[in-house]
Amino acid sequence: MGNVNFTAVFLGAAAFFGLGVLWYTVLLGGAWGRLTGISDEMANRANTLGGRPMRRNPTWLVMLLVFAFELLISLTLGHQYAMTGPSDRAKMMIAFGYGAMLLTPAIGIMYLLQMRPGKLFAIDAGYLTIGTVLMGAIHCWLD
Repeated sequence: MGNVNFTAVFLGAAAFFGLGVLWYTVLLGGAWGRLTGISDEMANRANTLGGRPMRRNPTWLVMLLVFAFELLISLTLGHQYAMTGPSDRAKMMIAFGYGAMLLTPAIGIMYLLQMRPGKLFAIDAGYLTIGTVLMGAIHCWLD
């Protein structure tokens, strides 16, 4: 794995998660909710499937899994940095590349197949790109 800075991995993921809290509440939460069809009321009540109550994942579990996925992204970024020893400028280019050239096309493919709106794609792709850049900045700061 190389000499991965696990403090940078954890704090990078935490920064990405913190951005998500702001992004999907204060900054773009209303637009995101309208585009996904998820209202505050819906999020707080049990879902139904075919008229039968369906147990939804508790919010704490969803947030834990989101953080775990962001931790995996940060670990992968930290591993790449440890194995290649790039300059800070290159680290930021790599981080931007993760978001804009890897994560964004991946969700773009899924959103096209699911026929989701372009505005929703822009919100989510913006979050992923800015989040990975923020993560890269944390790695630069701590490496």
